[in-house]
Amino acid sequence: MRIHAIKLPEPHPALVKQAEERAQSVQNRIADQITGFAGSMNFVYLHIALFAVWMILLERKPWPTLTLVVSLEAIFLSTFVMISQNRADMKRQVLASEEWKSVQLEEKQNEQLLDLSQQILALTKEVRGLTVAHTGAASAPAPGTPETPSTT
Repeated sequence: MRIHAIKLPEPHPALVKQAEERAQSVQNRIADQITGFAGSMNFVYLHIALFAVWMILLERKPWPTLTLVVSLEAIFLSTFVMISQNRADMKRQVLASEEWKSVQLEEKQNEQLLDLSQQILALTKEVRGLTVAHTGAASAPAPGTPETPSTT
């Protein structure tokens, strides 16, 4: 059985910069490690093993202490879940800010293109007017209109 590696797309440069800034703080690195581990199956397996050992081998009546430990752990883990959600929100905000900058740049470029198009249209009209005046084709019909015989 062969396992094929999946090539992930390169992360957005703004996210790379944000991750580098986040890694500057020891607290953020610790929180990232804890949330990474707490969100893994290894965390689940570890808890199954620890709770089984505790309930079967260590205490005859583990329920009061076990309830206390599990409650405290739930409080801390919910805090790390919120930290992880805040981190995800920060990533989304960074991407939204970068996208907004891109939209504003595109709008500016579109306005410049419209200005250039207007200038080209004005120049085209000038060239046509000069060509008509120079060739004396003022009496010639405009392109696309049917010729009418003169009545002179």
